[in-house]
Amino acid sequence: MKTEEIRNLSIEDLKAKIAEEQKALEQLEMTHAISPIANPIEIRNARKLVARLKTILTEKQKQQ
Repeated sequence: MKTEEIRNLSIEDLKAKIAEEQKALEQLEMTHAISPIANPIEIRNARKLVARLKTILTEKQKQQ
């Protein structure tokens, strides 16, 4: 998900997307702990996406 797409989301949509992505990240980490996944860079990308979502959410909340 690109930064511009994230910025176009509302605060409620951002919160929902953060919860969804955190759950997916948790699942990836659990799967990787049990047996190594083919592409472990997916975990890093998921963590960065969650961080990006949280950063933009904070920016939007400060604007209000």
